[in-house]
Amino acid sequence: MYKFRLYPSRKQKVRVINSLKTCKQIYNELLELNIKTYKETKKVLSKFDYDKINSGKYKEIFSQSTQNVSDRVYKAFQNFFRRVKENAKEKGFPRFKSRVNSITYPQMGFKLVSDKKLRVSKIGNIVIILHKVPKGKIKTLTIKQNKAGQWFATFACEMEEKEVKHRNNKSVGIDVGIEKFAMLSDGIKIDNPRYLIKSEKRLDKLHRVLSRKKKGSMNRRKARFKLAKQYLKVDNQRSDFLHKLSHKLTQDYSNIVVEALNIKGMVKNHCLAKHISDALWGRFIEMLSYKAVTSGGKLIKINPRNTSKTCSKCGNVMEMPLKKREFKCSCGYEEDRDLNASKNILKVGTDCAEFNACGHDVRHLARDAVVNEAGTIRREISQCQ
Repeated sequence: MYKFRLYPSRKQKVRVINSLKTCKQIYNELLELNIKTYKETKKVLSKFDYDKINSGKYKEIFSQSTQNVSDRVYKAFQNFFRRVKENAKEKGFPRFKSRVNSITYPQMGFKLVSDKKLRVSKIGNIVIILHKVPKGKIKTLTIKQNKAGQWFATFACEMEEKEVKHRNNKSVGIDVGIEKFAMLSDGIKIDNPRYLIKSEKRLDKLHRVLSRKKKGSMNRRKARFKLAKQYLKVDNQRSDFLHKLSHKLTQDYSNIVVEALNIKGMVKNHCLAKHISDALWGRFIEMLSYKAVTSGGKLIKINPRNTSKTCSKCGNVMEMPLKKREFKCSCGYEEDRDLNASKNILKVGTDCAEFNACGHDVRHLARDAVVNEAGTIRREISQCQ
């Protein structure tokens, strides 16, 4: 995926916005028709039915873009049936869209005229900042606007899969946290930058300014964009930090072991929710996952149960409340809580890798561990003793 900044003219902005409104209209009409058909006949329309309905009806946008909207409705209904089958809590019909933020051009309808111009069907030649040349075969283009009013073009490219061998055979366990962003099993500490916490005063001020503006006024719109840009700056700072850190770790270590954390369950703790959201552990692990593959390594996810409570020297399990930062075992072993946990994570991950390779048993902490290699989950290790 390659993402580039776009600078459309006023006329082009109007054309893109009108295209987005048309996509919203198509989506809601197809969704309404599908819900009505399902209620009456207990059957759903196929993507081909959607395409027949839309054929030649909306000439103001590219034809394949309407087919992409049909595909979105189809996938929304497939997810609806999956939720019903899994008996999920939220298993209602897909919701109608109040707005659509992106339009996709699959296969055709766009062309890079030069390193400064992108030609898009029904819109024109848009100024693009092509800071790098996309590699591989360009398959799709998605034009999107963020909440700060900025426009971006995202290219999905198909590349040949190449076998890459990592430059070393080092392994590391990583324990993520709030006080320290991460602790590595070899003793390296990575401080938590806390970008959101540092920007709170500025954000609070912008929120107060926005609340005083009259609804629907131009001044309120300007204040909303200022607030959105500040949030965007925080997100960019986080992404920059996580990209640099994940790149360094995947270059330095061929085998990286992390905990398969239930982050959604953890943010229910209102005292820590803001700090957990600021750390973005989920995004960090996702970055490690695909960067480990491209560097020739692998990422191993394990069950986090008792990793902080187990002595990495003797295996004794003891109670460790969050306020207790030093691990002191009855065997005489003393260590920083996070360092002890990272050593346990590495040990369990190593055992999991050995089990996956030659069938050796794993100790109780590896129960339900998941090994993620080459970007896909290879095997779920269950019922291990």
